[in-house]
Amino acid sequence: MKYIVVLGDGMADYAVDELGGKTPLECAKKPTIDYMASHGEVGLVKNVPENLSPGSDVANLAAMGYDPQKYYSGRSPLEAVSVGVDMKDTDVIFRCNLVTVSDGEPYENKTMIDHSSDEITTAEARELIAAVNDAFANDKFTFYPGVSYRHIMVWDKGPYDFTLTPPHDILERKISEYLPKGEGSELIYDMMKRSYDILSNHPVNIERARRGLKKANSIWIWGEGKKPLLSEFKEKFGLSGAVISAVDLIKGIGMCAGLDVIEVDGATGNIDTNFEGKAKACIDALDGGADYVYIHMEAPDECGHRHEVENKVKSIELIDEKVVKYLKEELEKRKTDYRMLILPDHPTPLALRTHTRDAVPYIIYDSTKDMGGTAKVYNEKTAKESGIVIEQGHRLMERFIGENID
Repeated sequence: MKYIVVLGDGMADYAVDELGGKTPLECAKKPTIDYMASHGEVGLVKNVPENLSPGSDVANLAAMGYDPQKYYSGRSPLEAVSVGVDMKDTDVIFRCNLVTVSDGEPYENKTMIDHSSDEITTAEARELIAAVNDAFANDKFTFYPGVSYRHIMVWDKGPYDFTLTPPHDILERKISEYLPKGEGSELIYDMMKRSYDILSNHPVNIERARRGLKKANSIWIWGEGKKPLLSEFKEKFGLSGAVISAVDLIKGIGMCAGLDVIEVDGATGNIDTNFEGKAKACIDALDGGADYVYIHMEAPDECGHRHEVENKVKSIELIDEKVVKYLKEELEKRKTDYRMLILPDHPTPLALRTHTRDAVPYIIYDSTKDMGGTAKVYNEKTAKESGIVIEQGHRLMERFIGENID
């Protein structure tokens, strides 16, 4: 038996006026996913505990079978693993976004325009992070480049009691109410404020402005954490496997869990990602002996943050057509027995443009049997109507694999 998780980040939503009071999952044409829903188990799963923030870090840990209450040590360390940062136990790790803030007013009165700086390219971002590191690196602080707008700052022997806000939570809002708070926060704020002067007129940003793109004119520091310690996935579940994602966070979780990380050309973390390449990489991994593959697609989440209604629907349709359908056909050609788990990690409602901790709909499909489900299609409503609710998200992996593991 092979096991595949297809995770559409932020795919769940609320009813949307522009969609006639339906959710993107209700509107999307997804015949293969709906077929699996009608022959599998559909239910709801709560990936985010009440006492933790509904980030992709917490939610994907749960979706991968790890109890966030036990294993969560912050978002940024998981990303740092992926970009090769050698962490010490005394390090405090932060996410450092390259963001676009408004021009013309004092820094504290600026507005958060774009948490991703128009999805800045990795090559451009590396030049800007190098300039930031040149300006601020010392015996305490070091900046490390990641992918696109997502980067890492390490504070050697730093404090660990902050109130820091994700930039995607405050789009189109004044940043004044969301500036860093806590011990040592004045040092973080000083770097954020000074970065505006360093980056605004950097040659990379001058060229971006010439091309009509948003400037990556500030850093935004958030998501603090310490070195993570996950048990190996194979030790925990008895399966060897791999992770496929464009996002450093997911790669980092996979690496910490002892899973292989498969790189796919053209994987962007947005709706223009290489969906087909991810699906083909999954089949190659399974053909090569992997028992388990976790395919993560960021596109629905980014569309939710950007309030791109049509693109969120389209991203779900692309997951169905380019990933789920392809996997089903290829595995059936090989006469391979498999189970597939399809779910979001958390909702990213278009109306809110940020994450919520609501339970999300899931499907467990088993190619060897009809699981006798009552749902005809897959969406938030049919999942709720099933009456099945997995209260602790990490327990869904046990249900999926068919094991009872403490």
